[in-house]
Amino acid sequence: MVKCVFIAVGGGAGTLLRYLVAGWGQRAFGATFPAGTLLVNVVGCFAIGLLGACFAGPVLIREEHRLALLVGLLGGFTTFSTFGYETLALAQDRQYARAAANVILSNVAGLAAVWIGYRLGQRF
Repeated sequence: MVKCVFIAVGGGAGTLLRYLVAGWGQRAFGATFPAGTLLVNVVGCFAIGLLGACFAGPVLIREEHRLALLVGLLGGFTTFSTFGYETLALAQDRQYARAAANVILSNVAGLAAVWIGYRLGQRF
């Protein structure tokens, strides 16, 4: 239960951070391109790569803190970072077909789901 509290606190901070960073990115780069979302996704990918490498070996960090940062904070900030990290892990394990499938399926299925959801939402 304690781990869940750490994840929830990190998640709350991550969503607030996403709101602030995405808003700043959108104002800084204009509204003609989703620059705020792009900025959040790239920053999140960098952060999960950096922290994932730092936490890969023997580290002096409590499991609750690791979960708060990786699952909570970055999960609330962007799940795109998790997608990037998991795809990299597949590639590093030489599971190239699975890594490619993850990229293709995530993008195609994600875009299809957005389109289907949007079309269904238009009916209401």
